[in-house]
Amino acid sequence: MSKRSLPSASPASPPAEAAAESPAASPAPRTAAAGGLAEQRRLQMADIARLAGVSVSTVSRALSGSKLVNAETRQRVAELARSLNYSINLGAQNLRLQKNRTVAVVVPFEAASRQHISDPFFLALVGSIADALTDQGYDMLLSRVDAEHLDLAAQFYDSGKAIGVIMVGQWRHHDQLNALAARHLPLVVWGGAMPQQLYCTVGGDNTDGGLQATRHLLQLGRRRIAFLGDAALPEVWLRREGYQQALREAGLQGEPALELALPFEPGGARTALERWLPQAPAFDAVVACSDLLALQAIHTLRAAGRRVPEDVAVVGYDDMPLAAYCDPPLSTVHQPVAEAGAELVATLMAQLRGERSPSRTLGVSLIVRRSAA
Repeated sequence: MSKRSLPSASPASPPAEAAAESPAASPAPRTAAAGGLAEQRRLQMADIARLAGVSVSTVSRALSGSKLVNAETRQRVAELARSLNYSINLGAQNLRLQKNRTVAVVVPFEAASRQHISDPFFLALVGSIADALTDQGYDMLLSRVDAEHLDLAAQFYDSGKAIGVIMVGQWRHHDQLNALAARHLPLVVWGGAMPQQLYCTVGGDNTDGGLQATRHLLQLGRRRIAFLGDAALPEVWLRREGYQQALREAGLQGEPALELALPFEPGGARTALERWLPQAPAFDAVVACSDLLALQAIHTLRAAGRRVPEDVAVVGYDDMPLAAYCDPPLSTVHQPVAEAGAELVATLMAQLRGERSPSRTLGVSLIVRRSAA
C-alpha cells in the first residue's frame, strides 16, 4: 500500500486551557473581549451564510447539527466553516465548567461497501467502549460520518456536543486523521500504528496476527495460502505484512493472484468470492481478515465442492462469539475487545487532562479450532 508523505506536527493533545485571569482584573476588559469575540463570530457566520447562499439562522442550525437542515447543506456549511477557521469551540469551556461529560463514538460509513453498524465486531467494540465510559461516569454519543470525510468527526467537538472523539477504524484517509491531530482535537482511533502518524491509536497487533495465522497454516503443511481483505485499509495492510513475513520465513514467494481485496460487508464479499474462485490459482488455505469474511469463504468453497478443512484450511480474524459455533468451528485470531474499550477511553481521558497519550498496541492470540486443525 502506498504511504503518503505527511508534514511534521506535534502529537495530538487537548487545547491548552486559557491562562488564569488575575484576581485584580476588572470585569470590564473581560466583557469587552467577550463582546469582541461574539462580534467576530457573528461576522464569520455572516460570511459563511453569504458563501453558502443561506441565511445566518440556517448556518447556526447547520453548525449545531440540527436535523432541520438537510445533510447536503450541513456538509457545505461545515466545509466553509473549516476553510474560514471558524469554530464554535464550546467543548473546552464546557469541560472547564464540568457541564459536558459526553464522548462522541464515531463509526465511519463507507457508501461503497455499506458495512452496517450491526457488524459483530463493531457491536462488540462499541459495547466495550460504552461500558468503559459508563464506568467513568461519561455518556456516549454514537454517530456515523462518511468514511471519505473523516474530518467531519470534528463537528461533535467544535459544536460542544462532545468533549472528545473515539473513532472506530482508520479507513482510507490517514491524512485527514493527521489533520485532526494537528489541530489538537481530543481524538483516539481504533486502528494500527502507521508510518508518519500524528494521531493516537489503540489497536490489536495486526502484523503479529497475520504472522500467527499464516505460520499456523504453514505448520499444517499448507503451502498455497490465499489472503482475503482490502489492504488499502491500514489494519488489513498490517495483517498482510504479517502474512507475507511468514511466507518469506518459509522460503515461499507471495502470489498476487492469491490475494483478493474484499469489502467487510458480507453480501459484497460473497459476490466477489463467487466471481474470483473459478479463475483463482489452486490454494489449500485461507487467511481472512475478519470472521465474517472467513465464513463467506467457507460457504463459497463448499458451494464449489471443496471441503473445509480437508481441501482448504481457513483462519479468520477477531474471534467473535459466532466463531466457536459455526460449522466447522472457526480458527481465528483473537482481538482483546473487552480490554480495547477501556484502553480507548483511558487514552482519551489522558488527552483531556493534558497528558501525552502515545499509541498502544494490544497483544493478539491465535485460537485453533476445527477449520484449521
